[in-house]
Amino acid sequence: MPAPVKWAAAVFVLLLWVGAGLAAHTWFAKPLRFSWFLDRVLLQHTLDDPELLTSLRLLEPLGIDGHNGRLTDLSVEHAEQMAVHWQRDLDTLHAYDRNALSAAEQLAYDVMDDFVGGMVQGRPWMFHDYPVNPLAGVQSELPTLMATQQQVETPHEAEQYLQRLEAYGDKFQQLLQGLRLREERGIIPPAFVVQKSLQQMRAFSATPAQQNLLYVALADKLAASGRFDDEQRSRVLMRAEERIESDVYPAYDRLIAYFERLQLKAQRNDGVWALPDGDAYYAYQVRRNTTTDLTPEELHQLGVAEVARIESEMDAILRQQGYVDGSVGARMAALGTEPRFLYDDTEAGRAAVLADFQKIINEAIAAAPLAFNRVPASRVEVRRVPEFKQASSPGAYYDPAPLDGSRPGTFWVNLRDMRQIKRFAMRTLAYHEAVPGHHFQIAIARELDDVSTVQRVLPFTAYVEGWALYAEQLAQQIGLESDPFDNLGRLRDEQFRAVRLVVDTGLHHRRWTREQAIAYMIDKTGMSDGDVVAEVERYLIDPGQALAYKTGMLKILELRRRAESILGDRFDLKAFHDQVLNAGALPLGVLEARIDRWIEAGRAPR
Repeated sequence: MPAPVKWAAAVFVLLLWVGAGLAAHTWFAKPLRFSWFLDRVLLQHTLDDPELLTSLRLLEPLGIDGHNGRLTDLSVEHAEQMAVHWQRDLDTLHAYDRNALSAAEQLAYDVMDDFVGGMVQGRPWMFHDYPVNPLAGVQSELPTLMATQQQVETPHEAEQYLQRLEAYGDKFQQLLQGLRLREERGIIPPAFVVQKSLQQMRAFSATPAQQNLLYVALADKLAASGRFDDEQRSRVLMRAEERIESDVYPAYDRLIAYFERLQLKAQRNDGVWALPDGDAYYAYQVRRNTTTDLTPEELHQLGVAEVARIESEMDAILRQQGYVDGSVGARMAALGTEPRFLYDDTEAGRAAVLADFQKIINEAIAAAPLAFNRVPASRVEVRRVPEFKQASSPGAYYDPAPLDGSRPGTFWVNLRDMRQIKRFAMRTLAYHEAVPGHHFQIAIARELDDVSTVQRVLPFTAYVEGWALYAEQLAQQIGLESDPFDNLGRLRDEQFRAVRLVVDTGLHHRRWTREQAIAYMIDKTGMSDGDVVAEVERYLIDPGQALAYKTGMLKILELRRRAESILGDRFDLKAFHDQVLNAGALPLGVLEARIDRWIEAGRAPR
């Protein structure tokens, strides 16, 4: 071998050796660059969650997709390993000198300190949740993920789908292990959680395999792909049917049998105060969901004050429209029965609901330049909540588009009861879930190219839900709700977010009964019994989450008023929204510091 070639080979081997050493150091020790640490946290934790990777589609653009054939580990041992991992991440974060970082890195540092610190603080209560529940339990979310988010466009991807069907047995065995540990520690779910989860699972497993969501969705994906001939589709579907019968249904049967036994212990519908160390657990949930130091009692009183304020505004509009008799809640309930505000309970009526929601969203997109410098490229589509889970699902929710843009964001609408779809509430709901709410904010975050990837995907509930509630009011302010009944619908929805402050803290802090919470919510909002029951049960399943909406909205409004007051004619609404949106989701304290810096910069002499 000629000498130059030998030297080149030696240099190449040396570079490989140095690169391998640097990679190992970055992966296992404190990375030399802070940005590498941020990437490592995201990569290590997402690699450990195959189902999250399927949703994000973070690695597919790199040609990496093995995770789509595996399911996320739910074992107790894995949960404990992850708790240790989060502590190691926090220790590594604190090893960096924050003052030595750039301004952008300091922002990222503060975001990670709050998020990772919150994960570490939650370690004592890592088994205080209810992983099987009728709202968003493993038993419904896993098939929904596969049906709505997992792509099957090639024979390779079809094989991965089949591999996941085969893995249901192991996944549910891990789930049962965690449930038994919770039971041993006295973490017994409320009675309705057990009863409604049983109803959902029995309905799912009683469906003939060829009519099951997992089979039907796969058949639709194969047909849409265009890469499978009739024989190939038939072969894949036959194997799917076999695995649903041999792996999926037996896994559900074991879970059903466990929950049938658990019914004997689940006799009450209490808040988490009834769990071991329940008050401390709720205090943690309040901090995690609001990213503030507000106490449950302070939030309860804030809710009471907001309910009174909004009720007064609603009363004024109702009186202007000729509705004067009865409480605000009773008048709203009566309003919701008027035929002019309802759709036909037919398939044509359901199709009209979806079409009208899409029309509202399209109008909001067209109006977005009135308040924003940046409009996301990602599309949003309106779809119906899958029928197998609609009985226990909320009225609507949003699923974001993946990072690779391979599918649009989805605004899911629950059409289980057409009497619950009120025309006067549709605009506000669309603004919240889609534009300029969840879709707008999350799509912008995921399209940012000047922040770390982890900042593009981190969720902070108070920020995310606070923005969506703020977006409802913003839409009204820029002229998208000129009809007084639409504005009344907006106030009703804001009212029930204020009621959430009262009810969530009432259930978990003041020890209200489920029935007491339902009665209060119906009286104050005029919402239907079915909607209110679903809401209250949601708060019992996910304590503290409902506090995020008004907490976040009030903070954004406070910061906007502060900026308007200080900057005067220098205040620019579009620029304010840039500051709120263009760094990804933020803890409220970090957002406040960011806006204060922007205000100070705006005060500087020109």
